[in-house]
Amino acid sequence: MVFDLNSALFRRDFTCSPKAGGAGRLNTIRMYILLVRASVRSRMQYKFNFWLSTLLAAIVNLMDFALISIILWKFGSLKGWSIYEIGYLYGTIMLSKAIYRSFANDVHHLEKYLVSGDLDQLLIRPIPLLLALMAQNFRVMFGEYIQGGIILVLCMKTMLSTGQIDGWAIPQTIAVILIGSVILFAIGLGTATFGFWITRVSDLQNVTEDAARTAVQYPMELYPGWLRGILLTLIPVGIANYVPALYVLRDEFGWWLLPATTLFAAVFLWLMLQFWKLGMTRYQSTGS
Repeated sequence: MVFDLNSALFRRDFTCSPKAGGAGRLNTIRMYILLVRASVRSRMQYKFNFWLSTLLAAIVNLMDFALISIILWKFGSLKGWSIYEIGYLYGTIMLSKAIYRSFANDVHHLEKYLVSGDLDQLLIRPIPLLLALMAQNFRVMFGEYIQGGIILVLCMKTMLSTGQIDGWAIPQTIAVILIGSVILFAIGLGTATFGFWITRVSDLQNVTEDAARTAVQYPMELYPGWLRGILLTLIPVGIANYVPALYVLRDEFGWWLLPATTLFAAVFLWLMLQFWKLGMTRYQSTGS
């Protein structure tokens, strides 16, 4: 049997009937929630593994930040950025990543579905493929949430006490984290979509997601101009935390920077969703 995503069958699966209207969309959302709940319950069947992986994730990330902290305590700042400002960059991007990977973990692991042929099983579910994929292996990344939250709160508390930022920085930071999660999701979705053509995308994801996200945990002044250009345009992960931090922490550019970042995130996500739809039309698989 050959799946043809251009067929009437799959068009019916991926879009709501005009007659169904809001009821069809509501049923889709309900189905997605049920799948997420089932995924969480399956993970909690192995509580020891869940809490052990959470602890290990927190330790690994803590050691990562501890290394740069030791260097900063020794020299005081890094390219004009204090340890608290770098902690802000680190905490916001970690929380954005945690949100993205909680809700769309298997978008990052699309390769395994393409290689094994398990994507066919998701295609027959009565919800859009992307939502079905996002409902798989739903993760609550407590380790990243706790560690990122602690680092961010401690750094912001110090900057509040010194007068570098004021109370408005708190809601602004929440917005930065949410905007960042959308941008990271869009980058992950765009990278995963290449899998419909090349199948193996793990090496590409190491560059566009893992390496790029690690780079913006620190000030972009550390990097040469060509690399900063890539992190702000081709792989725009720098817009997830560095760019809005310039306004929140340093009052650079102006109040319009956060709305502009929000608009960019929305447009970028829309473009990646269109790219995903194009990628699905290239997918063919044989099954029984």
